[in-house]
Amino acid sequence: MEDAERHGEKTFPNGDVYVGNFKGILPHGRGKYTWSDGTVYDGDWEEGKMTGKGQIIWLSGANYEGDFSGGYLHGFGTFVGTDGSVYRGYWRMNYLHGFGEKQYCNSDIYEGSWREGVHEGCGRYSWNSGNTYIGSWKGGKMCGRGVMKWANGDLFNGHWLNGLRHGYGIYKFADGGYYYGMWRRGLKDGEGIFYPAGGKYPSLEKCCSSHDHDDDGKSLLSCSSLNSEEQNTKRPSVKRSLSEKISIGGILRSSGRISHRTTSLNENWNPHDPGRDFICHDSSCTSFHTSEEGQHESDNNTLVYEREYTQGVLIKETVRNYAEISQKYKQQNKFHGKDLSKSSCLGIFQGRRSNYLRLNLQLGIRYTVGKITPVPMREVRSSDFGDRARIRMYFPKNGSQFTPPHKSVDFYWKDYCPMVFRNLREMFRLDAAEYMMSICGENGLRELSSPGKSGSIFYLSHDDRFVIKTLKRSELKVLLKMLPRYYDHVGKYENTLITKFFGLHRIKLRGGRKVRFVVMGNMFYTELQIHRRYDLKGSSYGRFTDKEKRNQNTTLKDLDLKYEFHMDKLLQEALLKQILLDSMFLESQQIIDYSLLLGLHFRAPGLPGTTHNRESTHNGDAGENSIGELPIPSNGLLLVTHEPSSVSTAPGPHMRGQTLKAYSLGDKEVDLLLPGTGRLRVQLGVNMPAQANHKLQPEAADSTEVELFEVYDVVLYMGIIDVLQEYNIKKKLEHAYKAIKIDPDTISVVEPKLYAKRFFNFLQKVFPELP
Repeated sequence: MEDAERHGEKTFPNGDVYVGNFKGILPHGRGKYTWSDGTVYDGDWEEGKMTGKGQIIWLSGANYEGDFSGGYLHGFGTFVGTDGSVYRGYWRMNYLHGFGEKQYCNSDIYEGSWREGVHEGCGRYSWNSGNTYIGSWKGGKMCGRGVMKWANGDLFNGHWLNGLRHGYGIYKFADGGYYYGMWRRGLKDGEGIFYPAGGKYPSLEKCCSSHDHDDDGKSLLSCSSLNSEEQNTKRPSVKRSLSEKISIGGILRSSGRISHRTTSLNENWNPHDPGRDFICHDSSCTSFHTSEEGQHESDNNTLVYEREYTQGVLIKETVRNYAEISQKYKQQNKFHGKDLSKSSCLGIFQGRRSNYLRLNLQLGIRYTVGKITPVPMREVRSSDFGDRARIRMYFPKNGSQFTPPHKSVDFYWKDYCPMVFRNLREMFRLDAAEYMMSICGENGLRELSSPGKSGSIFYLSHDDRFVIKTLKRSELKVLLKMLPRYYDHVGKYENTLITKFFGLHRIKLRGGRKVRFVVMGNMFYTELQIHRRYDLKGSSYGRFTDKEKRNQNTTLKDLDLKYEFHMDKLLQEALLKQILLDSMFLESQQIIDYSLLLGLHFRAPGLPGTTHNRESTHNGDAGENSIGELPIPSNGLLLVTHEPSSVSTAPGPHMRGQTLKAYSLGDKEVDLLLPGTGRLRVQLGVNMPAQANHKLQPEAADSTEVELFEVYDVVLYMGIIDVLQEYNIKKKLEHAYKAIKIDPDTISVVEPKLYAKRFFNFLQKVFPELP
């Protein structure tokens, strides 16, 4: 029969030769194929495709032995490169993909997960220098939680981004001292505490164990996948030309060794718990600093060092004994507990129920975006704002004809004004797929540790681009009422500072409880660290923060702001003009109690380009209890002519406006050049350079004849928030008694016209015109 297998030899016109079994005219079964350039494959075939077990040897000397499918290296196999490197593990369509181990030609070793040729997932990298890293990888770089151990005995356990320490972590020195704090792009940036060697301190494992697991109770740094072979993938059926040989260059793209001088762990390190002695995640780990009940009284006299860094440079250090540190963080935790007790939403959604809420949100948003995106774009109509402009769906746990099964509880979903918000997302230049993946991707949502004053729950998307906030029913009604005019306003003024709203949703649980959400842009989504945050209303009544409640994540208030900000003339004019327009719009909608959320990024002291990124066991200068706050000399933030090819022009989740023009550069569009950091596009409310002037008090200046100032180079981020508080006569009456004894300008609830005037006048003082 024609289809019966037969043995034979065939020479192709291009010089290739096949010797083996055939099925019809196609190689099928066992056979050997030799390309005209000398490359040889000997192994299994299936209807003309290399499929099954086999070995291929390239003319260069590289060879692969293992599984094939559809003409691709696919399955488990061993590859030996021309440079002597060896990879043994899983493949998918010519890419290293799944679990595998690679020994590089320089003796570096990586063992862990791969994705399309690069390290991704959990893995261990051991350098020939003796350094070792165990933890998460993304795109071939250390990213996520991980532990780095240096050959000299130093160790870092914390967060990484693009191969650099980035986020909270603990650095343990070989002599036993350690530093707990915040890193940014590989440099210390923010507040932290240094514990010298020789003291007795609370167990990091006990204090931080509650933060070492994800929502499902699994270790965030679990590398159990290192010992499993579940990474094997199904073999796809892929058509391939017989005479098309596999290119070695196409097989090993981006799989090169790590060239930067970083690390991995020794043979005694447990891959299942790579940071068991040093575990901590984020700002919620403040309990790490509190003393244990079993702490000896004598240990309370041990000296520790509170420090604050900016881009790796120490700008503040205070020497304290352990008892002071312990009391400080106990006090902060006490206030945090009081805030939690006031939170109505957190009382409802704690533990697993909060996880259900997150999952419900993701399911609903994925459904809504998927349903509305295919609808052709059109102008919004009045009916799109009406009561009938809703998408409703029931999500049973076991799934339905329209919804997938899920691991949460049954719930009802409602999406408000879907066409309006779809057009708003388009207007704000957000890609629907990116929006959905940011909120509904595998990494999910993070619940912020501190609730709002009103008891709202806040979630942050995994990439920090979007904030999701629970709303009161009254706030929902205000937003729906304001939505038509809001749509017109943000369409007319693309530089508006008012919060960007991307979606409005409601979840109804069993028992009838309803939870309402709004999705907003994160105003502090930036490459730079935000060192100070201020919520400014233009009022003095209760607008200060108690010192014992302050930490690096505290949002301060009007009376806490000691700076005024000087910037380029055109930047200042554009800023105040837009603030006036936005406050006039909010006044027209009878909105009060809104704020300007202001974020400050301070530039580091020292000369441009100077870095201070080496760890040190410095334990303080003898006899010096505090060096206080050091003035930051000007590094000269540089405004340069805008070059679209040199900066990111992608719209952020908060701003979409044009690049701003600067008077100092002849009314040209400008970028901000930050020495040692990069180049950023300047937009209204984003990447705005300024000088922060802090006037010294006479006693601090040692002179009453000359005014002295501390001058700081800062980058400003800002936006108008809390725009869902509508004025009504009841609130006016509730606060009328205060006006008898208190100047109306100092109280928070006043009529919209007076509120807008006071708000704008206050910000004129914060951003004064240059003399």
